[in-house]
Amino acid sequence: MTTDQQPRAITITTPSDREIRFERFFEAPRDLVWSAFTDPALISEWWGGGAEVEHMDVRVGGSWKFLGGHMPDGSKFVFEGEYIEVDPPSRIVQTYINGWMNGMKWIEKMEFEDVGNRTRFIQTSTFETAEQRDSVLPSVEQGAHFTYSRLDKVLTHLTGGNN
Repeated sequence: MTTDQQPRAITITTPSDREIRFERFFEAPRDLVWSAFTDPALISEWWGGGAEVEHMDVRVGGSWKFLGGHMPDGSKFVFEGEYIEVDPPSRIVQTYINGWMNGMKWIEKMEFEDVGNRTRFIQTSTFETAEQRDSVLPSVEQGAHFTYSRLDKVLTHLTGGNN
C-alpha cells in the first residue's frame, strides 16, 4: 500500500460513558465538505459504501433515509433520522437510527471547522446508555476509515486535486 492509499488519521475518543467522538481533517474547503454531507447525489457516492438515498430534507424538522447493505432476505438495511439542528456550513445535529444494529438510535452532532483549504470535522455520537455505546465501539474505527476514505476520493474529484 502506498502512502497515498493509507487511511488518513482519525482520532476516536470516549469523552463520557455515553459518547464517541471522532475528529478528522479533510483536504477540502468546508463548503465542499458540507455539500458532501448534505447533497443526496454526493452522499450516495461515499456514505456506507454507496448507500441509496431514499430522501433527504436537510432542515430543522426534516428527515433523511438511506438504504444500504443487504439483509439475508435480500432487502436493504434502513438508516434514518431527523434533523434537530442545521447551521450551514458549520453544524448538523440529527437523530440516527441504525438498521444494521437492530434500529438502535442515537444523536449525532457534526461540526465542520474552516481551516483554510482544509476542514476539521468533529462528530460526537451520544447514546442513550453506556451499554449501547459499548456495543458500537468495537466497529467504529474500521467503519470510519472505510467511509471517510471513500469521502476523500469524492472530495479529491470535486477539488480536481490529488489529495
